[in-house]
Amino acid sequence: MPARDRRLPAHLARPLTATDVSACLGPLMDHVTDLRFLTGHDSGTLVLSAAWTAPAPRTYGRGVHPDAVGFRIDVHPVDAAARAATRAQLRAHALPQLRAWIEQALTADETWRLGDHRHHWRLSGGRLTHRDED
Repeated sequence: MPARDRRLPAHLARPLTATDVSACLGPLMDHVTDLRFLTGHDSGTLVLSAAWTAPAPRTYGRGVHPDAVGFRIDVHPVDAAARAATRAQLRAHALPQLRAWIEQALTADETWRLGDHRHHWRLSGGRLTHRDED
């Protein structure tokens, strides 16, 4: 996926590529069910998101399809002028943190794995922060 995509407004760009994510995660990509490059106009300070989709049923009598169980990664568009700086931050800090989060999730106990979980990375004022949002 190119950093600049025609589906994005001219003032937005993608801070990461599929190659960036794959290179960092390596064999852990086998557990990623969906890598999405969002086209929304404003994600605010959100630059990267990861979610674990659990095999547990969401409603009575209806489960989650086995192909949907795993990790979803969303790359949010950023201001085109800040793309290079954002990319550097994400590659140096967020992608290794994403790798560690996935590794921890894969070794987590059954209680954790049976619930849905989300982790977000935000960039504000040049400072990258991350946290779970369960």
